[in-house]
Amino acid sequence: MARPGPDWQAPRAGPRPPGGTPAGKAGGSDSRGHLPPVPAADPSALRLLREGSLEVLGRLADASNATLYCRVTGQAEDGADVEFACIYKPIRGERPLWDFPVGTLANREYAAYLVSEAMGWGIAPPTLLRDGPFGRGMAQLWVDVDDDEDVVAMVRGCDDRLRRIALFDAVVNNADRKGGHLLPVAGGHVHGVDHGICFSVDPKLRTILWGWRGTPIDPDERETLERLRRALDADLGARLRDLLSAREVAVTTRRVDRLLASGRFPQPDPERPAIPWPPF
Repeated sequence: MARPGPDWQAPRAGPRPPGGTPAGKAGGSDSRGHLPPVPAADPSALRLLREGSLEVLGRLADASNATLYCRVTGQAEDGADVEFACIYKPIRGERPLWDFPVGTLANREYAAYLVSEAMGWGIAPPTLLRDGPFGRGMAQLWVDVDDDEDVVAMVRGCDDRLRRIALFDAVVNNADRKGGHLLPVAGGHVHGVDHGICFSVDPKLRTILWGWRGTPIDPDERETLERLRRALDADLGARLRDLLSAREVAVTTRRVDRLLASGRFPQPDPERPAIPWPPF
């Protein structure tokens, strides 16, 4: 997911989202084509995302893979009509990569959401796999970006809101944590998105969030990792094995074990690029 900008392209008639349009709940779009918001924490968000009808309004042309901006229409629990926005990434639009199996990026996005939920930190917005206009793919709630937040300043200043994302990335082995993948929202929370190249069995951590490298994991973070480790031995592990290879799940478990054993955030691998390009 990224902020719409000059590279926005609309393949059919429909509203262009303003800079940071959210996913939303009951009510129609306003005169600017802004779809009204549904908070990411709304318990109905996943159901609406799963059951609603997808209509493609445009695409984000700077994305490496087909990334489509969609209107979702459905019904709230009280029967009221609902429309909101989401990002839809069809598997058939994934660009082949030499180091990840073809057609697996949507699964990785959903797997990252499941890990985010198991950690309890709400890093990835509500995400699932579903059929859409161009076949099966990943659908993710569009979140409303707070444009008053300066992501560059947040990264340079080691803003504490990014610390949990840094640890989450170490768990999922995120190979592409760029500034554009950090979405601050009203209220102060920061979401992380674009998790399609996570969970490799090889060390691939590339991130702009090295501000905590080598620092001790605090007690609350350790408790979260311990809870995640137990989940990997139970239901979470079973769900991840439906999305990833058995080896990828096993290596994810070992990464959590190493973090718990070291008690520290990881250091960059001197044998590999540590920062994605471009970083922002």
